[in-house]
This record gives sequence, C-alpha cells and structure tokens, in this order.
Amino acid sequence: MAGLVSVVQPIFTSPSVRNNAAKQNRSQVLLAHKVAKPTLAARFALRGEGVRTPKAIKGRGRSFGVVAALAEAENPATLAAPKLSMPGLSRSQITHVMKFGGSSVRDAERMVEVAAIICAFPENAPAIVLSAMGKTTNNLLAAGEQALKTPAKDVKNLAPLKTIRQLHLDTIATLGVEDSVRHEIEELVEELGQLLSAISIMQELTPRMRANLVSYGERMSTRIFASFLRTQGVEARQFDAVDIGFACTDDNYENGEILPETYPVLKKSLTRAEGEKPFIPVITGFLAKGVKTGAVCTLGRGGSDLTATVIGAALKISEVQVWKDVDGVLSADPRRISNAIPVPFLTYEEATELAYFGAQVLHPHAMRPAMDSNGTLNVRVKNSYNILADGTLITKTRDVNENFALTSIVMKEDITLLDIVSTRMLGQYGFLATVFGVLNDHKLSVDMMATSEVSVSVTLDPVKFWARDLEEEELAALSNDLSKYATLVVKKGYTILSMIGKVQGSSQSLHRAFYALDKNKIDVVMVSKGASKVNVSLVVEGSDGENALKALHEEFFSGEPFCGYIANTPCPDNSADLAKK
Repeated sequence: MAGLVSVVQPIFTSPSVRNNAAKQNRSQVLLAHKVAKPTLAARFALRGEGVRTPKAIKGRGRSFGVVAALAEAENPATLAAPKLSMPGLSRSQITHVMKFGGSSVRDAERMVEVAAIICAFPENAPAIVLSAMGKTTNNLLAAGEQALKTPAKDVKNLAPLKTIRQLHLDTIATLGVEDSVRHEIEELVEELGQLLSAISIMQELTPRMRANLVSYGERMSTRIFASFLRTQGVEARQFDAVDIGFACTDDNYENGEILPETYPVLKKSLTRAEGEKPFIPVITGFLAKGVKTGAVCTLGRGGSDLTATVIGAALKISEVQVWKDVDGVLSADPRRISNAIPVPFLTYEEATELAYFGAQVLHPHAMRPAMDSNGTLNVRVKNSYNILADGTLITKTRDVNENFALTSIVMKEDITLLDIVSTRMLGQYGFLATVFGVLNDHKLSVDMMATSEVSVSVTLDPVKFWARDLEEEELAALSNDLSKYATLVVKKGYTILSMIGKVQGSSQSLHRAFYALDKNKIDVVMVSKGASKVNVSLVVEGSDGENALKALHEEFFSGEPFCGYIANTPCPDNSADLAKK
C-alpha cells in the first residue's frame, strides 16, 4: 500500500452534519496525505459543530470510520493534516489498560482505527498492550518449523518470513513512522532472519528458541504503533514487557507463570514521577523474562490478555479493556450459532470457565489478577470494529436473571474419554491417588471426571499434550502404566458441552438441558457437576455435538418460556407426549 492516512481526530457526526459540513466548508474535511487509492479512504471524519461522543450516539450505528476521507476540495494541497488529541492530560497517573489483539492491529489501516479509539476517550489515561500484527505469530511459528527443513542459505526465501517482512515494512511506509523506528524494524527483521538461519544450521527448535522467535511479533508491532502515535502529536513510549518487570517461571518457556515479584517492579516502572509530562505506554503483550535464565518466555497463546490484567492489578486501577473483533462475550460460538447474543455481564469464575472450556475471547489465566484484587479490578470486553457495542463487563458478582441464568454454552470437540475400571477400587482408599499419579507422570490434566464404585471416567484433550502423530503411541504408554492397577478403555471423538452460568442448585437447568437433548434424540454419555458453582458439562457423541449445541442454545437463549416435564405453561402439541414421559 502506497500510503494510507496521515491521521484523524476521533470525531463522530451524524450523516446530515457530515454532508452539510462537506458542502459548506471543505476545509473541515480531514485530508489524508499520500493517499494512493480513493477506495482505501472512503470514510469521513469531520471537525466542527455537531460533534458527538461515542456515548452520545450510542445505538446510532454499528461502527464508525476513523480513516480520513479523500477530500473533494478544489485545492486539497491547502488542507492541513490534523493531529490526534492526547487523552488523559488531566490525569496524573494511568487510569485504564486497553489491550488490542492481533486482528485489531492487523495492518496500517487498523492501527489508525485503534489510535482513534484510544484518543476517543479524553478523560482516560491509558496504558496500551498490543499483540503481534494479524497472523504474525502463526507465521513466525511456521517459519521456525520450515527453517528446520531448509538450508541456511535459503532461509531468507521462506514464505512466512517474506510475509512478515512485507507486512511490517509496508506498514511503516504507509504510516510514515519515524526514521529511527524504521531502521529499528529493519534491524529486527534482519535479526529474525539470522535466528531462523541458526535454527536451520543447528537443526534444533527448542521451546526456549521458539519463545524467542515469536517475541519478534509484539516487539515490532508496539514499536510501530508508538512511533505512529508520536508522529500524530500523541506522546507515547514503547516498552518491552521483559524490561519493565514481567517475571515468570522458566521451566516452561512457552507457558510461563507470572511471579509475585512482577507486581511491585511493574508498578514502579509505570508510575509517573511528580510533574512528569503525560505519556501513553505501549507495551508488548504475551512476553515475560525467565526469573532464572533471563531468557524470553511467553505466557501461552492469547497471553496478552494476561499481560493487561497483570498491569491493571499492579497499578490498582478499576478497569482493563480487552478489545477484540466481536461484540464482547457471546452466548455461543457465532460461527456455529448464527443468532448468538452478546452477554452483558459475567463473573470472574464464569469468564475463567468459558476460557478454559474453549471460548476464544479471553486467555484462561487472565482472570487470576482480577480475582486476586478482591473485586476492585473489572475487565470489559469490547469490539474494536464496533465501539458502540456495550461489550461484556466481567466483575466479581452479577445479578441473575431467572430467564437467563446461563451466560454461554461452549463446545469442545475431539475429546478423548478414558474409562478406568478396577474391582480393586471397591471400598479401597488411595485408588484415585494412584490413577492421578499415573496421569501426572504423563503430564496430563483432566477436563472432566465421573466416578462409581469400581470405575472412574475422565476426559482429556490430546491436542493439548501430544502431536497428532504421537497420540496412539502416548495412549499405549498410558494404558501400559495403568494396567498394573486397572483396565483402560479409550474412546475417541467425543464432544463436551459446557453450560456456564449460575448453576448452583441447578436442578431446573439440568432438567431443561436433558429435556432439550431428549427432544432431539441426543444421548448424554457423561455429566460433570458439583465442583464448579458456574459450570455443568455434558459429554455427547462427536456426531451429535453441533445439534446438541443448537438444541441447548435454543432452549436457554430463545426467550421462550420453558415447557417440559413440570412446566407451568402449556406444551406445544409436538412436545406434549414427550412432556408426559
């Protein structure tokens, strides 16, 4: 792309105001300089009377455009490119954390949009956490794998590396970042090529090397974005998380655990000195420093959410905003349920269960700092493509609507079910400890468990632990170790449906779930309820998974009164017979 926008003030006007302003005063149209293609900048953002804030025009439209329009003035050269307004000038310290994911900063145009979102809330003094641009993390991992099979002299021609290079160099050219940052990005791209050459030569891609490899995505995106803000008059400083206090365990370089010493150091690093000029910190998500080795560690895929909540907890602020590409947390996966609805409120526990059982909105560990805050830190999930959407507010507690006690239904596919049977279990203590000791030896964690007098059934997700080509071998080894104590029956291809919400004392929720599944002739293989106050999980055959999800969603989120075995409302004719069973 030859050039996108200079920049825009985040201005919001009605269509009539836009049209009148365009006719009456062409100089009020924000001109994008170096615009090569009119289609690239087809939206308007205007100064002047009739300006509305996001709050004032709530509900007026699904999205807003902040890319400046190609002005249709007689003499465009006379129009000055405007600058963004620095938010939070009245604040002495950071008040909010705003995290933007990869899709939100996937290219130059999206970075312009994100800059306008940040500056659209002048009363907030934000710290910004960014993920890598678009699919950069995936491309970095692919480049590492391909480097193992490529001669060192040919590494520079790897397709994923070319894609990464082109994306970042195009972005800095389009946004017109500072020369010093342009040189820094070029050096990082060159360094990345050298690392891939080393992988090729050594024929080794260890977890430590892989963590270092993927760190380049966040290191480049944050430098580009901070520089872009500065060119638009917004004081911003880029920080690598490893340099401002993020410390983690380094026994697992790709899924490090944040250590307590992170918090005081982070607070000191991001607290402004008295009288210091305000600035916006732009911080790499996903990364930390190993406490023993000093090497780069990552916090697991999606770990930028955790970065944001750790910063929020360290600074003792009231809200972390996680900006995604959906309207908050939804009642189900919209790719499978077309009428999935946004969930306005969640509790910490509900959000954690949703993340663990497969919802892609938040990192499973992101709620931990909020939980530790004793309710003082809230997390709000917003849509960077639709800032007018209310999103989802995650708090310590929430009110329960009797008609919508559930908040969401999550489906987790391709699950393996292990039936462990032994008559030795009857009346004996220590059997479960023995079974879980074997699972621990194989580094396996269990999703669900059900027990009887002589058996225990557990589910696990093989993809978490093994490559697909190693699954049979690993299961055979597990079966061999368990054979000393019990008989193992392995069943594959199941689906877990987790109903998240206020399910404590949930007889009616279970009643409705079984009614909906029975009505659709779907059998339940296993049920897990009790340990969690916010989750009831059902296992069904994989072939029934999607139909089961649709049936449950219709039952709990259609807004229709429940008609079932003990319903107080009349049943439709087609279910009357079933209700009498």
